[in-house]
Amino acid sequence: QVQLVESGGGLVQAGGSLRLSCAASGRSGRTFSSYIMGWFRQAPGKEREFVANINRSGSYTYYADSVKGRFTIARDDAKNTVYLQMNSLKPEDTAVYYCALSGRPGYSGSFNGAGRYDYWGQGTQVTVSS
Repeated sequence: QVQLVESGGGLVQAGGSLRLSCAASGRSGRTFSSYIMGWFRQAPGKEREFVANINRSGSYTYYADSVKGRFTIARDDAKNTVYLQMNSLKPEDTAVYYCALSGRPGYSGSFNGAGRYDYWGQGTQVTVSS
């Protein structure tokens, strides 16, 4: 079992920045570096959507077009933590942000669907005011 705990959400004005963190813990028999990590978000009345992911080595990152150039995903395997730096925030970025972990084989570029992930955090609210 793996537990994921997100933090760093909050209320920010448009154009501002936030940094989300997601710490993994638990006993899975695998090291954190063996997992693909992703961020998703869900706005009220909308489906959960892919935001970004990072491959096992941290060498490749993928982003939704809506956040490309503004958000950056990174991982620190020594801390079992993945981050999402969000800059130039817009009101349409308002959502609950979820961290997700996948232990499945495959190319991380194909991991943009929620069904590819095995564990999820509880979510952290991000609200961007105009």
